[in-house]
Amino acid sequence: MVDVLDNKRVATRLRILVEIAERQPAVSQSEIADEVGVTSQAVSEYIRELVDEGFVEKEARSRYRVTNEGVDWLFRASEAVRRFADHVTEDVLGAVDEDAAIATDAIVEGETVSLSIRDGHLHASPGESGGATAIATTDGAAGSDVGVTGFEGVIELDPGTVEVLQIPPVRAGGSTAVDSDSLSSAVERVDLVAASGVESVVALESIDVDPAVTVAAGAVASAAAERGLDVLVAATPDAVGRITDELRDSDVSYEVSDAQGTENR
Repeated sequence: MVDVLDNKRVATRLRILVEIAERQPAVSQSEIADEVGVTSQAVSEYIRELVDEGFVEKEARSRYRVTNEGVDWLFRASEAVRRFADHVTEDVLGAVDEDAAIATDAIVEGETVSLSIRDGHLHASPGESGGATAIATTDGAAGSDVGVTGFEGVIELDPGTVEVLQIPPVRAGGSTAVDSDSLSSAVERVDLVAASGVESVVALESIDVDPAVTVAAGAVASAAAERGLDVLVAATPDAVGRITDELRDSDVSYEVSDAQGTENR
């Protein structure tokens, strides 16, 4: 393994080799010195070593190129840096990351809590009764927002489904061609209603339903289903394809309903 982060000299070699690769073939040692924060004499010594080791090839005065061996070393060094960065972001920062949850009961700072997803939101309950736990970072009464950190385990969650209900375009009757009872029944089966297209908005308003969103319906439906919510998207035919594309990309279970029947996916 390349000890880029264990040895200051190796780290300097890496930076100088990167600078050469960016500037080749015309290489200004003074510019590299300014960029890296060492003297021009030090850069000259480093370059001489890189040439001797076969990482850099000298073509003429102030003209250098990184060799295949140098490129390979850069890849290995970069991979070592990437692994360290992943360790910092995932293991170190992830362990101290803080999120907000809704308290199901009174919670005291420092208390271990169980985590769950309800109505699409993170909830925290006192004690270790679930598969995922955390530590409360603030006090909170039931129903309030509390801070949680130190997440462990996996939150058990059944993903929701999406029903895409095609609303006829205005040239085919639009909202007036929709069976209100069927639309009302579809709304009652879900946790969240979205709309795409004017005809869809008007059809929902005709049964006194205000859609949660009227833009980016596919993205919202995907995110909601991933959080365990069942969603109805009322959409005109020209919007159905875009919505189902987003649902497929997110691997969300959905069905498309229209006058000809239901298509399961």
